[in-house]
Parts: sequence; C-alpha cells; structure tokens
Amino acid sequence: MDHFKYRDLELFCEDVRLAEVAESVGTPAYVYSRATIEHHAARLAEAFAWADPLICYSVKALSNLAVLKIFAALGVGFDVVSGGEIDRVLKAGGEASKIVFAGVGKSDAEIEQAARLGIHLFTVESEAELEAIEAVAAKLDTRVRVALRVNPDVDPKTHRYVSTGKRESKFGLDLERAGAAYARRGEFAHLDFVGVHAHIGSQITSVDPYVVALSRIGGFIQAQEATGVEIDTLDIGGGFGIFYRIGEALTAKEFAKAIRPVVEPLGKKIVMEPGRFIVGNAGVLLTRVAFVKDSGDKRFIVVDAAMNDLIRPSLYQAEHRIWPVLAPFTPEEAEGKALPRADVVGPVCESGDFLALDRPFPEVRRGDLLAVFSAGAYGMTMSSNYNSRPRAAEVLVDRTRFRVVRRRETYDDLTGLESL
Repeated sequence: MDHFKYRDLELFCEDVRLAEVAESVGTPAYVYSRATIEHHAARLAEAFAWADPLICYSVKALSNLAVLKIFAALGVGFDVVSGGEIDRVLKAGGEASKIVFAGVGKSDAEIEQAARLGIHLFTVESEAELEAIEAVAAKLDTRVRVALRVNPDVDPKTHRYVSTGKRESKFGLDLERAGAAYARRGEFAHLDFVGVHAHIGSQITSVDPYVVALSRIGGFIQAQEATGVEIDTLDIGGGFGIFYRIGEALTAKEFAKAIRPVVEPLGKKIVMEPGRFIVGNAGVLLTRVAFVKDSGDKRFIVVDAAMNDLIRPSLYQAEHRIWPVLAPFTPEEAEGKALPRADVVGPVCESGDFLALDRPFPEVRRGDLLAVFSAGAYGMTMSSNYNSRPRAAEVLVDRTRFRVVRRRETYDDLTGLESL
C-alpha cells in the first residue's frame, strides 16, 4: 500500500496535490510520503514479529536526513556501507549501537570511526578485512563484534547488477573459505565472531531463493557450532522486491511465512536490512514535459528529468510506471486502451538517457506534469551532476503539509568546491 492516489483524475500524495508541490518547488523533484514509509515499516515488523528482529534500515536506498529521522524515531537500526552513511545516521538521531556496517572495501579510517562509536556489528567480507579490523581494534585497545558474510551460491533471479549471493560475486566468502576463517578465530584477539550474514541480492520477488540460501546458511551455522564456534546472530540481509508494475511483488507476510521454518529453529537473534521494501513505493519523481517530438516512426516525450536524476532505467533496464499528474484517465483505466507508444527521454547528451522506452502513453503537451512512480529507492541516492545539471529538490509530505528537505542545487553549488 502507498499513499499516492488519484482523486478526480488528479494525483495526490497523502492529502497534498502534487501539482501544488511542483508549482512551489519546481521540477524535477522527489516527493516522499511519510505515511507510506511508516506503513511499510510497521507491516514488516508485524510480519516478522515471531523473530523479534533488529530491523536495520538500508541507508543507501534513501539517505535524506529527514527520512532517516523518521526511522530513528521508530527505534529501528541502520545498515550502512560507508563512513558518510554513519555520519548521516548520527546526525538524524540514530543510535550507533544499532548500526551494522557492510561493504567490501572499508577504509581503516571508516573502521576506526565505527569501532570508536561501538556499532552493533561489522559485516566482514574477506580474510583481509578481518586482519584490518583486528589491527584497528588493537590500536584502540577495544573489542568489536563481527559477522562473516557468507555467500551461499544462490541465484536470486534478479538483475545481474544487484545479484550478490552467487559464488562468483565480489561480496562475502564462499562456504569453504568462511569455514576456514572461523577456524582462524583464535588469531584475532580483539574480534568477537558472533554472527553470520547472508544477503543474496536486491529486488527479489520470489521466496524460493531465500529458502534455499538460508537453508544452506543454517547448515553452515550448525557445522561451525559443532566445532565450538559460538554464533548468536543471523543477519538475513534484505532484498525483498516491490511492485514497479502491479502484481509483481510479495507481501512481507509471504516472505516471513516462507523464511520462518528455516530460520526459527536455529534460535538466533535475527537482523534484517530492508531498504527498497520500505521506501521504494514511498516516493515519486515529478518532471515536466519540455517537448513532444516525432522523428521517423518514433514519438519522444522529452522531460526535464534525466538519467542523472534517475539512472535505474538506463542502468538496470528498470521499468517505472510514468503517468500524468493531471490525467485523462488513471493508469488502471488505461489497461486495454489502444494508446500511442512513446519513449520518455531526458535532456542529457546520451542515447541511454531515458526513463521509459516504447511505452503506451496518453497524449501530453509541453508543460504537462508527469509522475515517475516507485522512485523512493535508489533514485536520489544514485543521482549525479552529469552534464553539470544541479540535482533535484527533495520534498517530504506529512498528511496535509509538505516541506523541502533538500533544496535544489544551484550552479554555485556545482562549482563551490573547485578553484581556478
């Protein structure tokens, strides 16, 4: 469920007209719904209540401080992959003791930053990283908790760029090497080997990969415990898919029901790292039509948002629903209509600059406002200044009110760190 709905063929976010937002802050602009974020977080917690998990929101999905503050107020933890994300979490009021730190290339400075703060857990992705964390912890004369990221060699049936659980992935250790690393635990005087981490990918829309992966991880844990390893935490990662198109995703209850028989008997403290599942459908990208252009047999709807604002269509071949904010009919009513087809493209000088290709689309004109749906996750966080384009504004809606939570960049912002 999300809180972006058409009322009399006009799109609202909660009780705010999106046309009013665009008139106030301009376009392109990301708009987030607080009610949707809180709703999805609550549904996830309810579905996994049997595990009493530490839910650590994945900051890389959407890292705006105002959004992180919502999660901090909910009392959840945070999954981070950089020192910059740790800094954001703390500035938003998050607790260091509820941070889990993943990533294959942590710097010594980032390791020290996290160790000094006393974070909940380091997810360790290589033997070399174990040695680096040990060296930093020894320098600080402290102990840190670590969980080995174990690669169960499972194909999650998602885009290859977001598949992380196969043997050839850069992430984690295969089962054999992970076992060898646990056998060396006595060599690390400042590390507590308390957990196992398994994250197999992102935008996964089937329970089967989770069941297979966690079954293998469960067997691995039991094998390690038979050798005297004490493991109290199982981090099952995230990656639950959302609907970019109607009907493609499962509910939190369906994921929880499938995972429970595999995970519950292990008796471990469960950590989860949802990101897209909570915020993906909590945001839209507003953009205006600049021109409608016919060339050969193609129609192009040129808009003021571009691949630097939302790179997912170009990078992942992702299909975001796009529709006019003031619509002739709703997207659901469009099913079965014989609409002309068009590419929705941006102004960036790349052939890969598109938001949609060969899409059935109603007639639009210069100045019309469009909404790109399901843009809450990996939209703004992956944006750039390519072609010297200022990044978009971010807006948070709370019932009847909205506010800018990140102003639109200016040309001075783009050059402010440079010198002649």
